[in-house]
Amino acid sequence: MSKLLSKYHAPNQGKRTQHITPETADWGYVHFAVYELNVGEIITLPASENETCLVLVAGKATVVTPQQRFEKIGERMDPFERKKPYAVYVAPNEMMEIVAETQLELAVCQAKGKGSYPTRLIAPQDIGAEQRGNGNNRRYVHNILPDDQPADSLLVVEVYTDEGCTSSYPSHKHDTDNEPQETYLEETYYHRLNPPQGFCVQRVYTDDRSLDETMAVYNKDVVMVPKGYHPVATIAGYDSYYLNVMAGPTRKWLFTWEKDHQWVNGKEYAEKHASR
Repeated sequence: MSKLLSKYHAPNQGKRTQHITPETADWGYVHFAVYELNVGEIITLPASENETCLVLVAGKATVVTPQQRFEKIGERMDPFERKKPYAVYVAPNEMMEIVAETQLELAVCQAKGKGSYPTRLIAPQDIGAEQRGNGNNRRYVHNILPDDQPADSLLVVEVYTDEGCTSSYPSHKHDTDNEPQETYLEETYYHRLNPPQGFCVQRVYTDDRSLDETMAVYNKDVVMVPKGYHPVATIAGYDSYYLNVMAGPTRKWLFTWEKDHQWVNGKEYAEKHASR
């Protein structure tokens, strides 16, 4: 199995199903975890030097920090409802208590912070939505914490891709600190499939192919992208959702297309598929 793939496991005693750290991923910035709680269960996350974005993937919760209390937030019970999520930005050095008001699937996205911004609620009306691409390369995006919204390090986005379509494509990379062309950003993909027995395919590869991994990714698995291109392809019958977390030395999303496939962004491809 690829070292870039973290398989889903049932909740442990701490209710955690995924746990990615700089130490386990062999990188420097991104921390990512997922928790699954039953109604009434509580988890407490310790204060640290990291800023945090709590994303309610599914379910409702009450979130308490030393400075804030957000009561019974959340709306969607399943990410495939395609409603915008609720999220909470938590400043560094604040502990967090999360109470599950319903069955809860909670993503904890973290990277080192500077304490520049206070804890705040990110409600659905605060989240931008857009369609990207055309034809079999179309996908739908919720920009939870993009680079034009306040944070020190974190970038967080969720993406929907219909069956039989590609996503994170044409292939692009953000592994070189070379502004204004590109920024260095590590990235995790938390995958969900509908129906849940399905899978998708993700490839992670570099120009010189010193890294070239292709993975069958199942429901609730995580793919780590330390460098290189990282497209996703869905399979007939199964829609895809993934939650992306990115962080690096500069909080800008600047990337480079793989030249061989950049033509898919062009007018000819769009016009070809507009008539279908």
